[in-house]
Amino acid sequence: MLILVTGGAGFIGSNFVLDWLASSDEPVITLDQLTYAGNRDNLASLERDERHQLIVGNIGDAELVTRLLDQHQPRAIVHFAAESHVDRSIHGPRAFIDTNILGTFSLLECARQYWSDLPEPARSAFRFLHISTDEVYGSLAPQDAAFTESHSYQPNSPYSASKAASDHLVRAWHHTYGLPVLTTNCSNNYGPYQFPEKLIPLMISNALSGKDLPIYGDGLNVRDWLYVGDHCTAIRRVLESGRCGETYNIGGWNEKPNLEIVHLICDMLDKARPREDGLSYRTQIRYVTDRPGHDRRYAIDASKMEQELGWRPAETFETGIQKTIQWYLDNPDWVARITSGAYREWPQTNYAERSQA
Repeated sequence: MLILVTGGAGFIGSNFVLDWLASSDEPVITLDQLTYAGNRDNLASLERDERHQLIVGNIGDAELVTRLLDQHQPRAIVHFAAESHVDRSIHGPRAFIDTNILGTFSLLECARQYWSDLPEPARSAFRFLHISTDEVYGSLAPQDAAFTESHSYQPNSPYSASKAASDHLVRAWHHTYGLPVLTTNCSNNYGPYQFPEKLIPLMISNALSGKDLPIYGDGLNVRDWLYVGDHCTAIRRVLESGRCGETYNIGGWNEKPNLEIVHLICDMLDKARPREDGLSYRTQIRYVTDRPGHDRRYAIDASKMEQELGWRPAETFETGIQKTIQWYLDNPDWVARITSGAYREWPQTNYAERSQA
């Protein structure tokens, strides 16, 4: 018995693989193309672990995926592999179409053929778990109720549109072909091993490097924040007991505006790693022109996860962000290696063209 994890060298995927093998002896095959956000270092602790194998490859390579399925006979596919950064999707949407839509389509077809050929009881036990995002639901006004699983899809960026499309494909492959699928839509994740293009690791990295802390618009865009370790336990519960064909929203019950997040990071760093000049890291904050189509608010109603599967997040935002900041302070070598490559060019591409507001 084993599972196949796509995108398992990325941020959430690697946390899931590490969590899985810390909690279970069931082996994992990780398939990852190792693009800029897929990092071998994330899985370095497993290099000599016989329960884990990293395969470098593309989910759109049907020949490779078919061979892996036939060779290893996984009982489940956990599909994390995706392009996931909204800003990058604005600058270069094609990669998001190729990976999130066409890649998911190819993976579904390989999974369908593999599943169809399985003997019982393996065929009935097989699961395809698709990891998606709350961004497919669009934007909420301040007074709106949080997203539920029945909320209509209204994606507003190339990224969220590509994920919405992949969600629809997964649903269709269940209803048309009977493929036993599960879908999860999560809120904003944060925690160890996150590539420093997203808000929290970018603010931590830039603060410690003495760089500007760029804040879009007025900084009052609201997100629901989910510690990645809690996300991993939720995925395990869905894979274990989720009903085939169902969608489960996974959230942290932590709605906070971006500016409040940045202020909290600065204040925690002021205590944990004070600046040499004695000033607060808040002095590095700079407001920049907002990005196009910036959704104002996301909020997840995770009641279904609690009522059906007995899951709630273990971390508050305050405990989760403390763990996250401490991890980045304790792992400067990881940060230095990952920021020495493609990341260096990204802030220049994305933020230099935005005048300070």
